[in-house]
Amino acid sequence: MPRPKSGPRLWLDPARGKYTIIDGRKTVRTGCGKGELQAAKDFLRDYLAEHHTIKAGTDPLIADMLTVYADLQIAGKPSADSIARDLVNLEGWWGEKRASDINVDNCKQYIAHRNAPTICRREIGFLHAAAMFWHKTPKKGPLATMPVVFKPAAKRRTRWLTRSEAARFLWATRKLLPATRRRIRRFFIIGWYTGTRHKAISGVEYDSMIDLETRIMLRRPAGAEETTKRTPPVKMGSRLLSHLRRWRRLDGLDARYPIQRGGKAARDMGEAWRKTRTLAGLSKDVTPHTLRHSRATHMMRQRVDPWQAAKALGMGVKMLVEVYGHHHPDWQNEAAEAR
Repeated sequence: MPRPKSGPRLWLDPARGKYTIIDGRKTVRTGCGKGELQAAKDFLRDYLAEHHTIKAGTDPLIADMLTVYADLQIAGKPSADSIARDLVNLEGWWGEKRASDINVDNCKQYIAHRNAPTICRREIGFLHAAAMFWHKTPKKGPLATMPVVFKPAAKRRTRWLTRSEAARFLWATRKLLPATRRRIRRFFIIGWYTGTRHKAISGVEYDSMIDLETRIMLRRPAGAEETTKRTPPVKMGSRLLSHLRRWRRLDGLDARYPIQRGGKAARDMGEAWRKTRTLAGLSKDVTPHTLRHSRATHMMRQRVDPWQAAKALGMGVKMLVEVYGHHHPDWQNEAAEAR
């Protein structure tokens, strides 16, 4: 049986040092050099949108599966932007393969290629979801072969910062450029005092999400759909409140976001975070999500009522107690002293 025709793909012409699109017997020059891979990928995406027709089939291109999943299942959801980045990573390695190529061996090769087990676990989950969506979608599937995936084992990370480490991190920001220093300090302070998930911190708006009178901060815009990563309102303490009032005065009434770049929300803090972490001499397991672990840990250490702490963090009491309960000074006291 002949192998199904592969879809359009990028090829680096070694003689010219330029990327070319191979589409069957046709070649299309992208004009992008060896160091312009992202631009070449963008060119290919536009080319596919203009020339490639997604057809139903029992063994489709994985690139087609991901496109259908993104357009019909993910588009419009609150997490669409972050999922789209995962789908782009998947398409870069899996795109030219077929649904029948989704197996344990290829999953392990992908994990080795990405060298990021935690991220791969999420991305392979989306790959499987895209395959199953195609299989169940009328006029697309069903698939001839059901996908068999392999995902790295989940590792629970609970790294938290001591007050001394937090101070080192903030002190290290003094070596950053002023605008970057302002953004990363504000990001850190909001995360430290609220435990808000890092993807929600940068989207907080002054007027619609922060009420300096009632001391309530919303973690998602009004009307936005709630996700499994819960983002309930949180009450701001006096320390965070004083910071926000000062930032408001400094930014002026026209500013929309406490953390902004060019008038827009500064969503990506990764580079600034990593640089500051290095300057502070902290280990690589200190990520933006560490702020959430730190908030939960310090609330337990300060004997905050578990119900209040869980509601402030947006997690269940059971989860809080299981993961962070051992930090409470009274944890297992009676059990330990039993004779």
